[in-house]
Parts: sequence; C-alpha cells; structure tokens
Amino acid sequence: MIIDGVFSGGGLKGFALVGAVQELEEKGYRFQRLAGTSAGAILASFLAAGYTGKEIESMLTEMDFQSLLDPRKTVIPLPFMKWIALYWRMGLYQGRELEMWFLEQLARKGVYTFADLPPGTLKLVASDLTNGKLLVLPDDLEQYGIDSGNFSIARALRMSCGIPYFFEPIRLQAEGETIVVDGGVLSNFPMWIFDDEEGGRERPLLGIKLSRRKEEMQGRTIDNALHLFEALFSAMKNAHDEKYIDRELEKDVVFIPVDDISSTQFDLDEGQKDSLLETGRLRTRQFLNTWNAGSPIRVIRGGKIG
Repeated sequence: MIIDGVFSGGGLKGFALVGAVQELEEKGYRFQRLAGTSAGAILASFLAAGYTGKEIESMLTEMDFQSLLDPRKTVIPLPFMKWIALYWRMGLYQGRELEMWFLEQLARKGVYTFADLPPGTLKLVASDLTNGKLLVLPDDLEQYGIDSGNFSIARALRMSCGIPYFFEPIRLQAEGETIVVDGGVLSNFPMWIFDDEEGGRERPLLGIKLSRRKEEMQGRTIDNALHLFEALFSAMKNAHDEKYIDRELEKDVVFIPVDDISSTQFDLDEGQKDSLLETGRLRTRQFLNTWNAGSPIRVIRGGKIG
C-alpha cells in the first residue's frame, strides 16, 4: 500500500523510527511523500533518497556518532574556553561533520539537492528564530530569495537538526542574516504538513512519534535550572503539535515510548541501539493490527467532515 509518512524529532532516539519503518516495509507499505523534523527529517531524507530500513540500520549501527561532535579549537586549550565559545558561537559543536556525513550518505544514492527528488516528495522542518516563524524546506526558501530546487538537502538537514546550544545555529545568508535552528523548537511532529487548504489528504497518512500518548505522560520533576530548561524546551516542542493532533488524528499515529534515552546521547552502546530498534518494530506491529489505512480520508469542506 502507498502511504505518506511523517516522523517526529528525537535525536539518537531515532533508532526506534528505523525499527518502525522496517516493520512497515515488511508488511508491504511504501512511502510516496515523506516529512520530518530533526531525527525524523534524517530518516525521511534517507528514505526519499532510496535507502531501505535495513540499509539505514546498517549505516547507523556502523557509525561512531561521537565523531560527529566537532568543537571549535581554541587558542587557549582550557576547559572554560568552550563556554566562552558557546556564548559567541551559540553552540558547543560546529555541526560541520554532521552535515558532511549527511552529504556523503545521500551522495551514495546520487541525491544532492531537492531537484534530485520528485517535486513535493520531501519536506523538512526548521525554525527561523530571526523572524520567529516555522520554516518548511524546500517550500519556504523562495521567501528568502533562495532557489529551492538547487538547495542542498544535507544543509537542510543540518538546519532541521540544529539542537539549540548543542550545535551552532545555521546562519542563512539571504536578504540579511537569518538564524535557523532545530525544527523541534516550533514543530517536532508536523502531522499537518501534507494537509491541503481544506484539511484533505491525497492518500493515507501515517505518523510515527517518539513519545507516549498524551494521557500516558507523567508530570516532570523540576528542582534545578537544568530541569527547568529541559521542561521548557519540551513544552515548546510539543505545544504546537499537541494542539493539532486530536483524538481523531491519533488513530493514524504510532506512539513509541523511549523515555530512558536522551536525545543527545551520542555514546549509545549496541544493546541500546538494538533495544530502540526492537521497540520501534514492536510498537508498529501492534499498531498495524488495528490500523485501518483504507478508512475515509478526513476532509473538511463547508464545515462538514466527509
């Protein structure tokens, strides 16, 4: 069956997304259009380029993710210098190694820019902090005077994955300088992205979200500044999307709980990777037992749902 897919952000938790895709492929599902934020954007891009779930698993399990962490070299090699660099550069790591890795993996499939893919098949979400708005790539690039077709997908991924303070933000040079960071700041799970102006969809849409259902989530314990920042960032990430995903739309979402792994845990061991993959497979298998992908597509016209 041909479907559209949307994947949430979640950093290194994204291994669970790969397991979910593998289960879908085994059951005969194929994606026509793909979208995602951060980790979800990476998976969407690799799938759009022609990788299978098994190929992506091999790629990720062989990767030393800590090699992607590239702090800037300082003249004075003292520990406190990285915090000074953080103040001026707005991130602990440059993110160049990460972008280069994206470029290398996509190049293996002959994909470099959005023009190398069928129009409309891939959409990635980033956050424009300069203008305080959501940025859908490649669609919104024309607003910045940038040719969307010739824009590098690796660069778009780097924008979507720019975790604030962890990676330096991208400085998009268009009509002035625009600071762009992780799409999760404004929309970590863009289930709305393929809806038309009247709320309709061309084909069944499946979302895969790295979290529990809203009613299953527990409150946070906040007793220090770090906990406060984590809670604040989490609330920002989820506020927009939770408002959109109502009870009716939840039936098209696979929820994968991955509470015990940090999004920036770049030192995952093999056991943790396997556990995430298996959790994604299991949750998707359970979901597909009851999912009716052939049910009527939600369309809103003249105040009626048909």
